[in-house]
Amino acid sequence: MTPKAKKESAAEKDAPVKKTTAKKTTGKRAAAKKVPAQEIPGKTRAKATPPKKVPRQQAAVSPAVPAGDRERLREGTHHDPHSVLGAHPAPGGVALRVFRPYAQAVTVVLGDVRAELRDDGDGFFSALLPLTDVPAHRLLVTYDGTVHEAEDAYRFLPTLGELDLHLIGEGRHERLWRVLGSHVMTHQGVRGTRFAVWAPNARGVRIAGNFNFWDATATPMRSLGSSGVWELFVPGIGAGELYKFEITRPDGSRTLRADPLARRTEVPPATSSIVHASHHEWGDAEWLAHRGDRPVHEAPFSVYEVHLPSWRPGLTYRQLADQLPAYVSELGFTHVELMPVAEHPFGGSWGYQVTGFYAPTARLGTPDDFKYLVDRLHQAGIGVLMDWVPAHFPRDDWALAEFDGRPLYEHHDPLRAAHPDWGTLEFDFGRREVRNFLVANAVYWCEEFHIDGLRVDAVASMLYLDYSREPGQWTPNEHGGRENLDAVAFLQEMNATVYRRCPGAVTIAEESTAWDGVTRPTHHKGPSGFGGLGFGLKWNMGWMHDSLQYMAHEPVHRKYHHHEMTFSMVYAYSENYVLPISHDEVVHGKRSLVSKMPGDWWQRRADHRAYLGFMWAHPGKQLLFMGQEFAQGAEWSEAHGPDWWLLDPSYGAEADHRGVRDLVRDLNRLYRATPALWQRDTEPAGFQWITGDAADDNVLAFLRLDADGNPLLAVTHLSPVVRHDYRIGVPDDVPAWLEVLNTDAARYGGGDVVHPDPVKPEPRGAHGRPASIRLTLPPLATVWLRPA
Repeated sequence: MTPKAKKESAAEKDAPVKKTTAKKTTGKRAAAKKVPAQEIPGKTRAKATPPKKVPRQQAAVSPAVPAGDRERLREGTHHDPHSVLGAHPAPGGVALRVFRPYAQAVTVVLGDVRAELRDDGDGFFSALLPLTDVPAHRLLVTYDGTVHEAEDAYRFLPTLGELDLHLIGEGRHERLWRVLGSHVMTHQGVRGTRFAVWAPNARGVRIAGNFNFWDATATPMRSLGSSGVWELFVPGIGAGELYKFEITRPDGSRTLRADPLARRTEVPPATSSIVHASHHEWGDAEWLAHRGDRPVHEAPFSVYEVHLPSWRPGLTYRQLADQLPAYVSELGFTHVELMPVAEHPFGGSWGYQVTGFYAPTARLGTPDDFKYLVDRLHQAGIGVLMDWVPAHFPRDDWALAEFDGRPLYEHHDPLRAAHPDWGTLEFDFGRREVRNFLVANAVYWCEEFHIDGLRVDAVASMLYLDYSREPGQWTPNEHGGRENLDAVAFLQEMNATVYRRCPGAVTIAEESTAWDGVTRPTHHKGPSGFGGLGFGLKWNMGWMHDSLQYMAHEPVHRKYHHHEMTFSMVYAYSENYVLPISHDEVVHGKRSLVSKMPGDWWQRRADHRAYLGFMWAHPGKQLLFMGQEFAQGAEWSEAHGPDWWLLDPSYGAEADHRGVRDLVRDLNRLYRATPALWQRDTEPAGFQWITGDAADDNVLAFLRLDADGNPLLAVTHLSPVVRHDYRIGVPDDVPAWLEVLNTDAARYGGGDVVHPDPVKPEPRGAHGRPASIRLTLPPLATVWLRPA
């Protein structure tokens, strides 16, 4: 027996059928009558849907596969193997043809009758059956004296309907993952797996997997018209099977590719796709029913950003589900944002170079394990955001790059396709099938995994044709501009589709330029003439850059950079903003948040606490990357994650690190309980400067107001001295102010310059206000007060 025959034998063995031997059989099937093909009674047939009538009174012809079809089947270039293989009406009866390389014999089973097929050589077998109808049948395939019973994959009708193919062709199939990829299903009464892939430039596509020992010769797929989709239903294949598509390129060469819509993959560095069937039962119905009760820009929104593989290194999705919800709940964050969980080959990319856009990374478990983690977070009252990366993809030759032998997912123009910064390829947003692939992917994560929001990575790199390109390296759009009109249309369609299909979900743009209307509705045009991009929120990269630059200065120099802390209010209401202190700001030599601050360790920690107090009071939502909630001094590394040992009481760092974590907990607690801090984030009437020009004193003071006018007074003092009796103007309708937060409190590690008693206003005007209060401003601290 040849090695390949052994492979075929083992493949058939996996099918859920009865195995017999060539020389000896037992059981009911042993009693079946075996007759030459020409002696099969004309009325013998199994149930078929629907039966095809055979032309009568025609001279019999050879049932063998024609030479041209044989060659194309052997070479993997046949676009319609079902038209040749299987059972078909023919002059004189029904022609039955089977392609089983390395088989010694093939017998067709028709009810209780068997007929041995003629060996035509090269793995082809055929017979002309004297039947009037095309029958349902099974096959007995003999390898080295062992017989295996199996369904004939080429007797089944297509599993995709005309509507699905029409929507794919139009680029409008909003649940694309339900028709492409691999799906366990029952088709024409038989259990198996449907495989489908879009490869319009391929000369042929076959399926290779562990079920056929990675020899795709006998499993060619059929092309479904002009859709570019190839399809095959393989009986007997179930969840857990590994597979790839073997694609014959236009030049005749072959490439083995992972499924672009695989919903499960092998653990990297292995690259195979895995047939998946979900069995998770959700328990978050109440969360989903109420997550959209309040528009996100009018709701508390405080985000803890997490890189799952390194948050607690070594934990699986299910183990994370036992620890992460409790930790986030204790700190009071409303949401977690997960750095890309879609499958990626290189862990050092942190998930930002995706190859499996429809598969959670297998490093931490199965797709159902990831669903379990999301479910547990929801049941703990925590929303789940996910970084989503539609801007680019890596060049790995087993993934999307030149998928079917020509540029397909990437732009056909090399200058448009190559991303200059990351060595990756940019998607061709102008191709409707590619746009559909990405829009459906956004919906997929929200619908199938109950994700509450997508933070869209690198939006600026999509919007501009000249992004990171020099003159001569890019071509203007049809209007002579630098805007990527295809990307604009894609982002608008993606946002509109997600908001229509997934009530309560939010999309968030990481967009680093001043593009007009990122969070404006898509149907509202701005001064530029473009409609809004339709995002719900946008990262405020300007605020992040300016404020961190200010904090890096020695306090004695800060008065010369005071505008860096106030300029954000010039444009604060141009978009719906998130204030991000993300992973990007604590890696690659940028230092951790506390290490950005100047001075000795006490001053750096004080600055860190004061900055967080200022950030939580500033208009906009908050995002903080893991490790910064307890003032980790080292940069983050995906290799080992946060320095949790700093929180160990035996380390003696309670004031240093546990105090900062306690501050973050109290910031979130007060933030959520104070509508003035989030209810009017996008309304100028929700903010009033008390003093924004006290540069010499390094003081910033402002009011936040809720919808009923209830105020919160925030005062930030960023000089390392105590200022006694510092006068702050206040409204005259508040009888007394109570300090509710002071980042200099001893429990946070500060010097405890606090105001334990209510502070009463004096009828002395200050800062243009009719009344004022006198405060002792602690050094490098933020103080919050509200009406007593």
